[in-house]
Order: sequence, then structure tokens, then C-alpha cells
Amino acid sequence: CPASPAAPLAFTMLQLTRVYKGNSVFRGNASLNGQLSHVLEGNNVTQVLPLESPDAWARRQDEVIAYLGNFRQLVKLFNKERPTDFTHHLCCHLGCRLYPNGTAQSFYEVTLNRTAFLSFHVPSATWERRWPGELPVAAFAQQQLMKYPITTQDLQYFLNTTCVSLLQAQSARTGLVSGRSRTPLVLGLVLGSLGLLGMALGIFLCTGGSC
Repeated sequence: CPASPAAPLAFTMLQLTRVYKGNSVFRGNASLNGQLSHVLEGNNVTQVLPLESPDAWARRQDEVIAYLGNFRQLVKLFNKERPTDFTHHLCCHLGCRLYPNGTAQSFYEVTLNRTAFLSFHVPSATWERRWPGELPVAAFAQQQLMKYPITTQDLQYFLNTTCVSLLQAQSARTGLVSGRSRTPLVLGLVLGSLGLLGMALGIFLCTGGSC
């Protein structure tokens, strides 16, 4: 449903990955202010709203397809080393909201088999475990994700700056949010900058929970 004038503008992304016996199946979507903007189905990613020019979007599609291919190959490699008969469902939900007073809020939440797994604390660019009780793979994933700028500082920049700038540009066109809007940055990672994060988590899940 379209947002009301009093509600925050929002850009949200959802990436779903099912891993079973070395095979990975992807689904996902993104929405801008309640309207579907991108769709991911298998190896196909589609831009429903024209947020990027055709040339820019063609490059983005290539990046997403390359990421998905690398993800699949790594899952197969790790499955050969540590086979598992378990099916894992990984869900990444992230995005940002821009409120009428000009303030913004960003988030990134990860669930494993429908249970809270990890979350990203955007202000401090740190990963926090959400799994109830002890789970070695959760601790291992958290440690590994904290090692790389692309899953800490780069992700923080994307959520706080790129994502919010997209909403500020939208608010400038619609007039729904007051305050000065900055020039929007190129939309960097609609479904693909999540790439390394999804890749890292997927690898850990394929160990069958042992580290």
C-alpha cells in the first residue's frame, strides 16, 4: 500500500536463499515506498521501477549474476568438503526509512531457518548475534563478518548514505518529507552488495553447523 503523508518513506530489500546438498536457490525483491522495485528469481534479477538508467542497470545485472554464480560455486566446494543433508533457509532483510522530520533509520536483519540469527548495528558498523542460546556457526559468522570492510564500513555507508539518498531524492520529487535533500548517489547494491555477506553466511551454513 502507498505510504501516507505522515508515514516514513522506506526502501526495503529481501534476499532468500535455500541451500541443500550443495545447491543454492535464490529469491528476493526490493520495494520503494511500498511499491515493488526489483525482483530476484533464480539467476534473473529485474528492475521494475526505473531507478537506474538502462546502461547502469545492465552493469548491475551483470554484477548480481556474477555474485550468484560465485555463491553457487563456493557452496558446491564446501559441500564436497563437509557434506550435509540438512536444508537451510537464510533470509536477509535490510533497508532504510526516512521520516517526515528528516531523520533516517537503517537496518539489516538475518534469520536462519526462521529464527533470528544476526543483525547489523548500523551506527557502530558491528554485527550482533541474535540466535537464542549457543550456536558455533553464529559466533563464527559474526567473527568473520567483522573482519572485512565490505561487510562493515561499506555496508554501513550503503545503508546510511546510498539508501537514504535514494529516499531523499524520492521525497524531493513527491514533497512528502520536509528538509533539504542531498543529491542522490548511484544506487550501489540493490540486491548485489549484499553479495559478500550472503556468500559468507551461505558458506558457514553449508558446514552443517560445525566450525
